[in-house]
Amino acid sequence: MSRISDTRLRTREAAARLVAAGRHPHELTVDLIYAEIRQGSRTTINDELKLWKDEQARNDALSAALPPAVANAMLSVWALAVEQGEQVFAQRSGEFEAEAAAAITRADSLHAANTGLQAEVQALRAQVDDLQARLATALAAHARGQTELEAAIRRAEAAAAEGDAVRAQAEQAWRDAQSAHARELEALRAARAEHEAALRVEVDQATARLEGVQKLVMLQTEEAREAQRRAEAALAKTRQRNEQLVADGQRLSADAAEHRRLAERHEKQLAGVMEETRELRRERDSLTQQVALLQGQLKGRDESAPARTARRRAG
Repeated sequence: MSRISDTRLRTREAAARLVAAGRHPHELTVDLIYAEIRQGSRTTINDELKLWKDEQARNDALSAALPPAVANAMLSVWALAVEQGEQVFAQRSGEFEAEAAAAITRADSLHAANTGLQAEVQALRAQVDDLQARLATALAAHARGQTELEAAIRRAEAAAAEGDAVRAQAEQAWRDAQSAHARELEALRAARAEHEAALRVEVDQATARLEGVQKLVMLQTEEAREAQRRAEAALAKTRQRNEQLVADGQRLSADAAEHRRLAERHEKQLAGVMEETRELRRERDSLTQQVALLQGQLKGRDESAPARTARRRAG
């Protein structure tokens, strides 16, 4: 809307400039105005240009009918009035536009609120439907529970009657059990008295056997003490013998050490003798080879001597 008002205002300003430049009002066209302002729609420019031309025609007619001074004064007043009206129109247009924008904003917010309320209404309807379904389910469950309760009451009454019968049977069984228990208790008491008498006899017999065992134990204890004394004497002798054996062992250990030293020395001497024996064997083998060599040489000489003698004789 502000763009349209600006287009109308600029249309009037462009028309005034063109008239001031020397053109006549009836020569002004939409194309000329659009070429000047380069904005708005041609329809808006055409409407505003027609209004402006009508105003100019009325002004021209009024100027022709009145004296020039009056006409000029009226034109000045009219121009001021038009300018003030345009300013008021622009101001009111801005206010209207602000109010329209605020109204649009309120409408959008109301639309959003309405949408939210509709969603809430739908949610509430869904909740109501859910609650109604739950209520129906609860009523059905209550009816089933009531039926089950009545059946349970009937079963409880039957169980109570059965319990009374069982209680009567239990009381009779308890009385019978008490009678049987009393008879068993009397029998147990008699058996206990008999068992106690038998135990007393066994205790007397065990006491007599215990006294005999005590005497036997005392004799065995005395014998054990005598055997301990003999063992202690034998132990003392054994200790003396052991000490003597220890001394003999130490002496034998010293002798054994001496024998080991002698054996080591003899082993060393034996090793030396064996080494000398090996050396003598090597010398013997060498001499044997030399003797064999000499024997071979002598044998060769013995064989060659008759030949030389024969040659000398032949010569």
